[in-house]
Parts: sequence; C-alpha cells; structure tokens
Amino acid sequence: MLNWNDVIRFADTGNPAPERTVRKTDAEWRAQLSAEAYHVTRNKGTERPFSSGMCNLFEPGLYSCVCCGTLLFDASEKFESGTGWPSFTQPVTPNAIAYHADRSHGMTRVETTCNTCEAHLGHVFPDGPAPSGLRYCMNAVALQKVTVELETATFGGGCFWCTEAMFRELAGVHSAVSGYSGGQVDNPNYRQVCNGSTGHAEVIQVLFDPTVISYRDLLEIHLETHDPTTLNRQGADKGTQYRSVIFTHDATQKQVAAEVLKALQPEFNAPIVTEIADFTQFYQAEDYHQDYYNLNEGAGYCQIVISPKLRKFREKFRAKLTK
Repeated sequence: MLNWNDVIRFADTGNPAPERTVRKTDAEWRAQLSAEAYHVTRNKGTERPFSSGMCNLFEPGLYSCVCCGTLLFDASEKFESGTGWPSFTQPVTPNAIAYHADRSHGMTRVETTCNTCEAHLGHVFPDGPAPSGLRYCMNAVALQKVTVELETATFGGGCFWCTEAMFRELAGVHSAVSGYSGGQVDNPNYRQVCNGSTGHAEVIQVLFDPTVISYRDLLEIHLETHDPTTLNRQGADKGTQYRSVIFTHDATQKQVAAEVLKALQPEFNAPIVTEIADFTQFYQAEDYHQDYYNLNEGAGYCQIVISPKLRKFREKFRAKLTK
C-alpha cells in the first residue's frame, strides 16, 4: 500500500516503470478526445468541481485512463471527499500513476499523471482516510468506467522474480506485482522477509480479466511452473518465505483451489504440500523487485534460473500468452 512517503519519493527521485508506454501526436490526441478531455489531460486543465456525476458513483468497478485505457483505480478505494472531484485512496497498481512536483499557482502540490501516456489526471494529497492517508483528487473527465470486472489472485511459489516474469506474459493478466503476504509484521521489508522471521511468503498479486483467463487456469499454471511438493523450498531457495501457497480472496477461490490441487495430484510423484490460506494483506515489495527480470535480464540469476524457466513456460503455455 502506497503512503505519502512513497509519493514524495517518486516525485523527488523518479517514478516506477510502467507496464507499457503510449505516445501520440498532439493532432492524434485532439482527434481522439473530447474538447474538455483534451484540455484536462493534455494541457493540465481542471474541470469545475461538482460538474460530474462520478463523484457520487460508488458501485463496484474499475476506472481507466480516458486517453490510453490503462487501469488506474478500483471503485473499492473510492470515497466521498466533499471536494467536488472523484477521490480515491490508492491506485489499482503501484506503477499505474506517475508523480511530479507542481509549484504552479503559488502552491507546492504533487501532480498525478497516467504512467502509460502522461495524461494529466489531478493531484494527490496527504489528507485521505486510513490506512493510506492519501487522497487522489482526480478530474472525472480524465477517467472512464471499465465495464469488465477484474479479479485478484495471490500466489507464492518461490522467488517472486520468477513467478512475476511468467504471469506478466499471460493474456488476460493486467498486472503482476511482487510483494509479501501471510505474515504477522506490518509493512515488512525484503531483509526481514528473507530472515524468515515475519511469517510472510514472497508472492505475486495478479489482476486479471476472468473473461480472458480463468482463476482455475491461473492456478494450474501456478502449480505447474514450480514444485508444489517441496515444503518451504524451491530449488536452492530455502525457508518459509519460499513456501508454495495460494492466498484465496473468497469462498469460491478457496473451493476452486482445493479442486485444482486434488485434480493435479496424480501428475506428481510426491504429495502436493501447497498451502491454501485466506488472504489478509498484501505488501508491495520494494521498487527494485518490480519487473525484475525485464530490467535485469543479463544478471546471473536471471540467466541461470529465470530464463530457462521462462522458455519452458512459454513452450508449455504458448496458447495462453499475449500475442
């Protein structure tokens, strides 16, 4: 979960890497957008407060960038701020938003833009509700409601550098974020988790479109791309932080997980020891862990461990990869 310190750090030292980038000419943006949307997103304009019904729209769903369609916010993080602009406590993924110091109009604020296409969205302030304390004050015209309902899955199967690299390539997966789950310490860091003292597992949190890829598909891929028969170990990585685990977000996921483990057991020569546990909290790992393989493909661990796993994964699940 992002907090104000994260926001300031991004604004001061650089933003997280986006999943993709979209760049168009000014003429192309003008042709695509309404006059108001163009003014706000491309010229850093501000819509009139209380001018949109989106302020009072709280049903479940997702909001994407009006310019490029990148998912930005989940309605579950939306709240009534009384400011006249739609307000959220968190972006849908840590790298969806970019942050920039804004010293216009005699004030020092933090501007938020779409990290994919640089569209101006609004500003973020440290006066939101707990636990993040953030208020993403957005221009409604910069957002569009997404009709498809995305779902979340959380898996652990050894080093999250490996699992994230694979799941990012699946069609229907909108994001795969590395982090920690299943422990007893709030806001753990990598060193604490590696010591095995916090109870957390290295996991990835996956946001996916169930109309493209099912939760059952994701489970089968998860179980067939690591060794679910070794307790608290994957290869040379040893410890409870590397345990095979499925953190379920509801009763349906728990039932499907149990069914998949039972169905796949005959494919393994030893008993599956994968834990099925209720999801409680996900803590995003440090920035340098995100998209690690793509940013460090030449590193020794990537060449020796991840690249071979990716080749096998791509061959076995070719039909489920993004084209």
